[in-house]
Amino acid sequence: MQRKTAIVTGGAGFIGSHVVDALVADGTQTVVVDDLSTGLAERVAAESVLEEVDITDRAALDTLIDSTRPAVIYHLAAQSSVTVSVKDPNRDCAVNVQGTVNVLEAAKRHGAPVIFASTGGALYGNDAPIPTGEDRIPAPIAPYGASKWAGEAYVVTWSTANGVPHAVCRLGNVYGPRQSPHGEAGVVAIFSYQLWRGESPTLFGNGTPTRDYVHVSDVVAAMLAARGKPGVFNIASGTETSVLTIFEGLRTAARATVEPKLASLRPGELERSCMNPEHARRELGWRTEIELTTGLADTYRQLVEEFEDQA
Repeated sequence: MQRKTAIVTGGAGFIGSHVVDALVADGTQTVVVDDLSTGLAERVAAESVLEEVDITDRAALDTLIDSTRPAVIYHLAAQSSVTVSVKDPNRDCAVNVQGTVNVLEAAKRHGAPVIFASTGGALYGNDAPIPTGEDRIPAPIAPYGASKWAGEAYVVTWSTANGVPHAVCRLGNVYGPRQSPHGEAGVVAIFSYQLWRGESPTLFGNGTPTRDYVHVSDVVAAMLAARGKPGVFNIASGTETSVLTIFEGLRTAARATVEPKLASLRPGELERSCMNPEHARRELGWRTEIELTTGLADTYRQLVEEFEDQA
């Protein structure tokens, strides 16, 4: 029997490459679609196929998906920087909205369910109740959140209109190995890199902003569980953790003594974020497995190995 094929857009990225690894380990023939603007080819499992395609290039994407005839598409390709979205909202919209429509239209021709990686904190806004459920009407404060919400709307609409069980996974603050320490996203990787170098990390919002941190391995498990399950799901720990707590956990793992620098929040950043994962627990049979203290220590060790390899 011929193996079913999965496509992973953004499969050379942080989360996407872990999804690819899990699919390959399960014996699934996997095709990675990535323009390598932020992804790295060396992250992609050798057993998969890497196709360098931009999801905003509809003709190229259509050709690839039609030749692959996927059984499922895990859609993680995105413009994921909040500050970039503020500086260039048109590009943000092109990738996160039009690119998502391109993926959905191609998936429709093959009846392939799409599992869409969305965001939580950037979507719900500052006034949302804590923890926030999926029934909360989004109120994004940056173009990135707005574009993800628009992408979600297309995913849900296409699912209803075409009878295909597309799923939206609203991810908390994902951390783990392979996360880039460069840029403004991913404080765990950023702090780890700076601590490794003996530098003092900057804690924006004076260390008080909170997020809902979830390990990448838990996110992968949730996305695989969401196949064939239509709906919107918060994929998060349900625990509110301050940036200062994250710094202190990593400082302990690094056995460092440096003190952080404090600064004000940047435009478009949230003060608090924590999501209620109960719906995902009920419908997907999913819950987080990696406890934060253990996850931070393991992630620091693995990230340092990556930093040393790249040095």
